[in-house]
Amino acid sequence: MKVHILDDWFDTLRGLPCFAKLAGHEVTVWTDHEADREALAARLAEAEALVLFRERTAIDRALLARLPKLRLISQRSAYPHIDVPACTEHGVLLCSKMKGGGGPNYAAAELTLTLMLASARDLPAQSASLRAGAWQSGVGRTLRGRKLGLLGYGRIAQAVAGYATALGMEVQWWASEASRARAEADGAQVAPSRHAFFATSDVVSLHQRLTPATRAGVTAEDLAAMSPGSLLVNTARAGLIAPGALEAEIARGRIRAALDVFDTEPLTDPAHPLLTHPNVIATPHIGFVTEDEYEIQFSDIFDQVAAFAEGAPIHMINPEVWG
Repeated sequence: MKVHILDDWFDTLRGLPCFAKLAGHEVTVWTDHEADREALAARLAEAEALVLFRERTAIDRALLARLPKLRLISQRSAYPHIDVPACTEHGVLLCSKMKGGGGPNYAAAELTLTLMLASARDLPAQSASLRAGAWQSGVGRTLRGRKLGLLGYGRIAQAVAGYATALGMEVQWWASEASRARAEADGAQVAPSRHAFFATSDVVSLHQRLTPATRAGVTAEDLAAMSPGSLLVNTARAGLIAPGALEAEIARGRIRAALDVFDTEPLTDPAHPLLTHPNVIATPHIGFVTEDEYEIQFSDIFDQVAAFAEGAPIHMINPEVWG
């Protein structure tokens, strides 16, 4: 098959062991992001299978209509960026393994911890001050003894909780009603209310999937409840926060933020308020960007391509297309 891989910005996949699973296919790797839909459709005109890097490119009805040869989209995890009904109407099978192979995304958990520590010790400013010949730039904070609030009771959040406990932090949770019940059954500390969760956490870290139920679930009222000087960490999805709510709260200067995800990606505007405010540490969506995590994820994705080519597709989201 003619397999096109989108948004492999550093041409990383060719050097991974799992890339050998595509042997025998005609593979095209695109190492830049094409935002123009007409240009993107032209690029993919011959594609029979499309491999996606998470949500870096949205697949909508208009694009699918321009890709008559496309038969398969292979990716991993949730798919809010894909119009599944339109895929079905155009005869495109979506395959996406929804759960990992036995463990959390440790890369994302480690980045969460990194951002917490970097913000607490103001590492970007301290490093910049040293490089400028000014020595120290201020006084940081210790995380030990402070309270970490984790929104969502999934595997990544639980890995972060383990790191935080090792640092001597107190951990509390908030999540859906079912997840709170699960947390309590596991002996975890659940906040008495959503307001108390935000109001009493020194650090709030978001770890929910982006679904219709969670989209824009973190509101302006939630952020306003956070105490002055507290930190919001988001290595999950920007869409979990109501549009404009974080920018408005950061502009007030009350809280700090450490962010790996943004409403528009790639975010290339250096004047964006979340990139210019001194209370924000920002990274360019690198939570899963490690060779180790790529090998895990794309091994599954390439297995889906191979299975489709062999006539026995796996992890089908819209199996009616195959039927």
